[in-house]
Amino acid sequence: MSDSLFRRKSIVPEQHGGQGLARTLGWPHLIALGVGAIVGTGILTLIGVGAAKAGPAVILSFAVAGLICVFAALAYAEMATMIPASGSAYTYSYVVIGELIAWVVGWSLILEYSLVVSAVAVGWSGYVAPLLHASVGMPMALMQGPELGGIVNLPAIAIIAVVAGMLLFGTRESATVNAVLVIVKIVALAVFVAVALPAFDAANLEPFNPFGFAKHVGPDGVERGVMAAAAIIFFAFYGFDAIATAAEEAKNPDRDLKIGIIGSMVACVAIYVIVAVAAVGAIAYSRFANSPEPLALILRELGQPTAAWYLGVSAAVALPTVILAFFYGQSRIFFTMARDGLLPASLAKLSSRGSPVRITLFTAIVVAILAGFIPLDELAALANAGTLAAFTAVAICMLIMRRRAPDAPRTFRAPLPWVVGIGAVLGCAYLFFNLPAQTQFWFLIWNIVGLGVYFLYARRHAVVA
Repeated sequence: MSDSLFRRKSIVPEQHGGQGLARTLGWPHLIALGVGAIVGTGILTLIGVGAAKAGPAVILSFAVAGLICVFAALAYAEMATMIPASGSAYTYSYVVIGELIAWVVGWSLILEYSLVVSAVAVGWSGYVAPLLHASVGMPMALMQGPELGGIVNLPAIAIIAVVAGMLLFGTRESATVNAVLVIVKIVALAVFVAVALPAFDAANLEPFNPFGFAKHVGPDGVERGVMAAAAIIFFAFYGFDAIATAAEEAKNPDRDLKIGIIGSMVACVAIYVIVAVAAVGAIAYSRFANSPEPLALILRELGQPTAAWYLGVSAAVALPTVILAFFYGQSRIFFTMARDGLLPASLAKLSSRGSPVRITLFTAIVVAILAGFIPLDELAALANAGTLAAFTAVAICMLIMRRRAPDAPRTFRAPLPWVVGIGAVLGCAYLFFNLPAQTQFWFLIWNIVGLGVYFLYARRHAVVA
């Protein structure tokens, strides 16, 4: 079995040199981590990208992406309580399917989390840049990447450095700050709905679906359609998987993980539906499509500059919660893979506070470079490819365990498991094929490189070998 590409590992985190993470998080921290990850760039920024691809039918795009994520969240909740160890989909795949698949999933998760952190930092900069330009006269060329006519996106790099510093200070302290900022963000969205919903005009929904349901390439070479938008704004819904990476730091994982995953997902679906309806009903979608700050723009168009300013400031203050949640998840994926020997074991070294310092610093450097120079839509699309691969793996793991160990203890059991599991797999596959062709190509290249790293290094150094 030690030579098999599908050798599996058991889950006893403390086996690996005592490198166990400190258990400091309760379920309120986990719900805040999930809501902080989910409610962010997706609704504050990507709703403009989605509207450009689907028109008012972006509401359907949110519904489709949300349903697929609900299925995936149910599978995650079941697997997280069965295997309460750090590593999320990577760990589940290693335990249930085997090492090669686990490596592909872990390599995909590295892509997902790195790009999400970078994308959200760019989205955050989109809200902060006008404020900095107006208040201190900072040149826009230093707040946008080369593709948008700038030199480098310094605000995006700066916020990544700040969040990395928070995580180095301590997990529990970071989670507490995160919970406060999540409240700020929810209040800001409530203000948006309170102002925009009374301005709802059904005429703004006509024509409701100007680009059709299926993805297609228009005369201008741009991919459009409800599913083309769903494949991008799918980015807006995931984040609950970051909770699964906190399994080893949850005080009571059997209880806290299922509350955190399901609770954050239910709360966020409700928030998104209300905000999306208010946005597309308030003004014509073409007026905010592709805006870096669509919700603030809508408020200004409605003659509410004070509310727009408040939303912009709130986004500037609170969007870092998304960066924190995914940065946290990224560092824990790296940590777990290093502890398993698939990445250099020295990266798994913990500080006296129980934080993986080297991993956090390495991650900060990588994502800061991406955020400084790559545009938002490309980052989001490629991040989605990695996530869809991970979600598919988790759903398959749940179905395998239902067959392999039907009577094993499960503190959470997904309802209608075969409907949920197969629905998640097929839904994720459909969204993947609706991603831009260029994104699919780069995802393939990423995994070819990953397989090279696996066979040249990871396979020979794996702890289970």
